[in-house]
Amino acid sequence: MFLLKSPVLVCSDGFRVFLQRHCPVVAECFRPTPWCWGGRLQTLVRALIKSSPHVTYRNELIQTCDGGQISLDWTDNCGSEQYPGGAVRPTVLILPGLTGNSQQTYVLHAVSQATRRGYRCVVFNNRGFGGEELLTPLTFCAADTSDLERVVMHVKELYPQAPLLGTGVSLGGMLLLNYLARKGSEAGLLAGITMSVSWDTLESCASLEQPINWLLFNRHLTGNLCRTIKRHRRILETVVDVDHVLKARSIREFDERFTSVMFGFESCLDYYQAASPGYKLPMTTVPVLCLNAADDPFSPQHALPVSLAQRLPNVALLVTSHGGHIGFLEGLCPRGEGYMDRLFGQFAQAVFEHPSALKLACTATDDDDPPVTP
Repeated sequence: MFLLKSPVLVCSDGFRVFLQRHCPVVAECFRPTPWCWGGRLQTLVRALIKSSPHVTYRNELIQTCDGGQISLDWTDNCGSEQYPGGAVRPTVLILPGLTGNSQQTYVLHAVSQATRRGYRCVVFNNRGFGGEELLTPLTFCAADTSDLERVVMHVKELYPQAPLLGTGVSLGGMLLLNYLARKGSEAGLLAGITMSVSWDTLESCASLEQPINWLLFNRHLTGNLCRTIKRHRRILETVVDVDHVLKARSIREFDERFTSVMFGFESCLDYYQAASPGYKLPMTTVPVLCLNAADDPFSPQHALPVSLAQRLPNVALLVTSHGGHIGFLEGLCPRGEGYMDRLFGQFAQAVFEHPSALKLACTATDDDDPPVTP
């Protein structure tokens, strides 16, 4: 049987008080689905049985400085009773995982959580994965934040008065954290939340190369990546040896043959160092809540940045004993909203409804008295 216990919340006293008051799910006992044993099973079952809430998107293609295009999927929520004025309606920017897009179940549930609270959503589809054609021989990687910078600037230009929350899942969370570290106080976001981030890319790669993890996850993800490269073969073969790339049998081989070459890294190791967000946390300034499971096969527990989170006033690391990778399934029939979805919804509401209290909580130090929040 699972050992039921509350998640471990690692953060400053100020951030802890804020979260416990306005995001009570952080103190709840996480009760994983009893028949869904272990992180691997949670990861697999989520992909197979999770429901897909109905969401209608409005697609927008925006141009990049290199002549490429980025596909954004909007849910404008014009019928919002809480925020009828579009100019000030809070906006949630969602970054999917490695081979994901706006149709992933975890994205649809996040959109559902946000829109029911009156917020607007925009999903940033990585180049080549949003159904659009590649106009230039460039895709994406966790270390390159230029496309995300373009998207944030675009959203802020459209709605300069609307507060913006960044949400990243798996590789999307890595990209968000790398962006927050790069931009610091100029990030343009009120806060960020990440789910199932791989904090140390090299450690994550090693975990995914364990035989059972390679069989269950690594091989599948590599195949998805290669299929995308094959779809955009005509334009990508001008910069990489596509046939060599398509023979990759692991994510590491794919990154050696494609990603590190595409983005000019001397080696795959150099790329993994640049992509890893863990050591960059001290360079972030906006409040960020990070959810991980201790049994995540993509992100080993020993690589979690616990010591850093203990020292930084703006970072909260929430670790559940179980949950796998983007799993966090609970209840006997875990098709509907789960722990991760409820956490996201509560945190988004806390950020948008109590921004002053959040700012105060995340600038206080452990030596200060905990801030009083309304």
